[in-house]
Amino acid sequence: MSANQAAFPIATMARVLGVSRAGYYAWAARPASAHAEADAALLERIRTVHSASREIYGAPRVHAELRAGGERHGRKRIARLMREAGMTGVSRRRGGPVTTRRDPKARPAPDLVDRDFSASGPNRLWVTDITLILSAKSHRQGHEACDASAAARHSCQPLDCSQGVHGGARACFL
Repeated sequence: MSANQAAFPIATMARVLGVSRAGYYAWAARPASAHAEADAALLERIRTVHSASREIYGAPRVHAELRAGGERHGRKRIARLMREAGMTGVSRRRGGPVTTRRDPKARPAPDLVDRDFSASGPNRLWVTDITLILSAKSHRQGHEACDASAAARHSCQPLDCSQGVHGGARACFL
């Protein structure tokens, strides 16, 4: 009712909702309950643990940290407080993101080394790898960082090709 009192009189809202005006004013003047105060204090401790984990921990880990510190609270209570405060943990789902979208009609590239990764001499065989690196910042912003690297199999001399967030190669060096 207090959120709408600029648009409607309290008496009208009380009549429509079926409550008395005196009851509303008594409720509004009442101090917070002991449970609400305990929730506010617990929420501050949850914020401390959550920020100490660089906002990675979700409710189960926050619950475990508080329990390790000697506090006993329900996991669902902690989950409710975190949800109401808009705090979430980082979730690494199974499968991961799809980094290659191959055309189903195209013929795959031939396997020129026939899965034999031993080289007979220098500069005879080069292999590459693309690694997807997820960070807390990239997770919150919806970006991934890719690191593409290549190596000469005989000399094990790396050729590092760092890529930008959107896959554009920036630098390659030996």
